[in-house]
Amino acid sequence: MIEIERKFLVLSEDFKLEALKQKRIVQAFLNSDKSRIVRVRIHGNEGFLTIKGEPTGDGISRFEWETKISTADAEALLNLCEEGSIEKMRYEIKYGDHIFEVDEFFGSNEGLIVAEVELKHVSETFQKPKWLGEEVTGQLKYYNSQLVKNPYQNWT
Repeated sequence: MIEIERKFLVLSEDFKLEALKQKRIVQAFLNSDKSRIVRVRIHGNEGFLTIKGEPTGDGISRFEWETKISTADAEALLNLCEEGSIEKMRYEIKYGDHIFEVDEFFGSNEGLIVAEVELKHVSETFQKPKWLGEEVTGQLKYYNSQLVKNPYQNWT
């Protein structure tokens, strides 16, 4: 139940040529406190409820529990969430031995493209695609729960 991942900015849209699949995601938060985030998500045509704990000091790992729920339940729960939501397209790209999930944001976060790679352990190495940019792992402003509160288009 521990999520280990690293997060990066994306330099170009070249990743789209390598995408194995893509799905639209809409999500919002029942609780966005960093010590216990509760997220409701519709990923394609599936619903999910996720609880995340506070990240470690380096931001690479944290507790994560997720369960699939019906889309109808997810839609109902979205109505109970805190103000604001995230809309994005998620692309999955296999590169080397890993799958990169690249999120292209829309709405008030349009222009932001972030890639994540999940790891088996904190010190695991991985190949980096050419379109991968600056690492932003652990930078709170890139967490979806924070992008709802302070959208990318508000940054200076």
